[in-house]
Amino acid sequence: MEAILRMVERKYGKARRIWVMDRGIVSEENLAAIRKRGGQYLVGTPRSQMKQFEEELLKDDWVRVRPEVEVKKVAIPQGEETFILCRTSGRKEKEKAIRNRFSNRMEDALKRLAKTIEAGRLKDRNKMERRLGRIQASHPQVNDLYEVALRDTAEGIRLHWAIKEERKGWRQLREGAYMLRTNLQAGTAEELWSRYMLLTEAEASFRALKSELSIRPLFHQLESRVKAHVMVAFLGYALWVTLKHLLKRRPAIVPQPSVSGVTNAQPFSAMKALALLSTLQSADIVLPTTDGREIRLRRITEPTAEQKSLLQQLGITLPQGFQLNRKCSADLATA
Repeated sequence: MEAILRMVERKYGKARRIWVMDRGIVSEENLAAIRKRGGQYLVGTPRSQMKQFEEELLKDDWVRVRPEVEVKKVAIPQGEETFILCRTSGRKEKEKAIRNRFSNRMEDALKRLAKTIEAGRLKDRNKMERRLGRIQASHPQVNDLYEVALRDTAEGIRLHWAIKEERKGWRQLREGAYMLRTNLQAGTAEELWSRYMLLTEAEASFRALKSELSIRPLFHQLESRVKAHVMVAFLGYALWVTLKHLLKRRPAIVPQPSVSGVTNAQPFSAMKALALLSTLQSADIVLPTTDGREIRLRRITEPTAEQKSLLQQLGITLPQGFQLNRKCSADLATA
């Protein structure tokens, strides 16, 4: 982190910039390095630190910033930092489904081991413990939710397990929730959350380069070619973002037939717009004449109704043909 801070300051000066980072790079040492240089930060926080805010998670004073997102600001007494608790309904359902899936898998494994022990096919206690250890190691996501033990009974050794209700309750409470941490003193919880969401925009740009724009890493040997590749990637992404903003300002509408037969209007995405426009082509029409010459006409294919709607929304008018250099295959007659 120290090296990154020095490099940015050397290139762009010592401005009071705000560092936005996800929890993967956050550590006390990195945050101390930013504070040492008078910097500000807004970062994700490991979920293990959320336990100290359990009472805040239970309170009903959340602020809804989107239909599925709620946030709240929590100040630490006599502290220079502020924490922002966030939770989303979609994320909660996803994490709940993941927990249930791993719990079912672990309980199935425990049931199979218990059945093997009860049937007498496994009698060595050391082997039982090793198999139990493998089951626990294979399910680290939910292993802490279970109290598991091998007990001596009148019928022999038996495997018993039970869910730790307190730990399960805490897991359910924190599902869908995450926490941000900042030394910024100004701003509401909604404003700070919106700033942190800029990080997802940066991540989305990398996904767009690799997926929609298909600009994959190429291993060039010369520096000039590396710079050229970076420039092409940058220009491609700039055009992508421009198209996305144009569609937001003047949203083109795609007719979508519903089950009832009524047409629903859906806005174009940048990906949909590019895919739709990519089918427009130019073609050379070659007409032979009676005196042995050829007439070449370069024309554009007729756009569909959907393409016409998109072009109209973007303010683009297609020419009937291209006025190219006569050395190229423009409208001309050749012998």
